[in-house]
Amino acid sequence: MEKINTQADWIDRARAVLPAGGFGNFDPSIVIREGKGSRVWDEDGTEYVDYLIGSGPMMLGHGHPEVLEAIMEQLPKGMTFFANNAAGIALAEEICDAVPCAEQLRYVSSGGEADMYSMRLARAFTGRDKILKFEGGYHGMSAEAQMSLAPSRLVNFPQPVMDSGGIPQSVADEMLIAPYNDIEFVRGLIAEYEGQIAAIIVEPLQRIVPPAPGFLAALREEATKAGIVLIFDEVVTGFRFAYGGAQEYYGVTPDLCALGKVIGGGFPLAAIAGRKDIMDHFDKSIVGADKWLMQLGTLSGNPVAAQAGRKTMEILRRDGAYDTLRANGQRIWDMFDNHLSAAGIPHRIVGDQTLFDVVFTDQDVMNYRGTFAADTDKNASFNRVLRAEGIFKSAGKTYPSLALTEEDFDITEAAIKTAVAAIS
Repeated sequence: MEKINTQADWIDRARAVLPAGGFGNFDPSIVIREGKGSRVWDEDGTEYVDYLIGSGPMMLGHGHPEVLEAIMEQLPKGMTFFANNAAGIALAEEICDAVPCAEQLRYVSSGGEADMYSMRLARAFTGRDKILKFEGGYHGMSAEAQMSLAPSRLVNFPQPVMDSGGIPQSVADEMLIAPYNDIEFVRGLIAEYEGQIAAIIVEPLQRIVPPAPGFLAALREEATKAGIVLIFDEVVTGFRFAYGGAQEYYGVTPDLCALGKVIGGGFPLAAIAGRKDIMDHFDKSIVGADKWLMQLGTLSGNPVAAQAGRKTMEILRRDGAYDTLRANGQRIWDMFDNHLSAAGIPHRIVGDQTLFDVVFTDQDVMNYRGTFAADTDKNASFNRVLRAEGIFKSAGKTYPSLALTEEDFDITEAAIKTAVAAIS
């Protein structure tokens, strides 16, 4: 009789072959066996309501039948070609129709690649070297992105803190770090480093921290005046906040944006999108060899991912999809807020109805330092109880989806009550 591996067995096997026992993404003490709709099951068969949803891409839930049908239609025709294909071209057309800044796009396989190429593209376009990013902003795993992502020590701005080994000091020398939501500090940096800044890269919603009124519009104005490329990292917010992303939702159009997650429908697919005159630097025949940005990838524009993304986007275009997503998020937001408030526990619910979480603090959260000062022990305890009560989420984000059911909301509220009681 074949041995059935328990979750503990898989964890032991992972420790032998994976550094730190995991893929580097999430808590390695849980091994997910399958997902369907709004639920996931671990290798022991424990069932959870899923508020991680693959770190964002599964807005429709797991195994949506229409997405599966689109995938199955493509699979017999071929899984990848390393060449142009109709599905990838059609998806590019739909993205360019939807996203305000997108006149053209180039595919990659991950959001981190899209961010990296966006910064490199800005340097190629402007002929400048410095990149301005915001403390706490997540832009993938490139050397530039691993500056002041989650610093454990707070230093004076604009000095960067390296978040990773293996990065040369020369990379840090070209990075400027600013506090999110502080436009006056940004203006000061632009003046001090006049003519040296290639790009400002920003998450329109930084992790879960929303932009202050007018902040993104002011970034747009200052970047335009100084000839700086404004990059929105919309890997998370693209097609989540609205069909046209955060740039549609907030009414501010960047020069470039990085997209991922939703556009691949759960498969590895991402893109750099933006103004044609900037995107021209991917075309050697237009800009010449000196200004050309070389870019290729084995799975870029993969047809299976493109078909999954196209079907996902089609469903999101249907009447009421975003109203439902925001209503689902608001219900969970209110559960957190009401039960924590009734227990007298200091907290803030931070984010947008489509992406948010609890921060245990009695101060408004405007930037990374606001989350850094919060009660992390209470946060860990709260999330540990939620997990034990059948809620699957990260320690810092809650992703609502369109797959949530009334039963899911009942389970979620009961779990929140138990978690609140545990930390009271």
